[in-house]
Amino acid sequence: MERFITIAVFDYIHEIEILKHRLDQEELQYFFANEIMSSFAPMYSTALGGIKLKIHPNDFTTVKTILHEMKYDNNLRIV
Repeated sequence: MERFITIAVFDYIHEIEILKHRLDQEELQYFFANEIMSSFAPMYSTALGGIKLKIHPNDFTTVKTILHEMKYDNNLRIV
């Protein structure tokens, strides 16, 4: 876990739920730093530096592609 790098930072716990499922589908190694503390006390998320997505460096390109797809190429719409 020491070699894992931060690739993205999120403010709220709900922002990472769909991403978790997508990363699991690809069988990638990852973890979210500060996830548990942010779920107990959401107002501390900013003070902790956000919820940090940590990945293995070998998965950088794949995760970057997934993040891009989720941001721009999804069919989820706010109604």
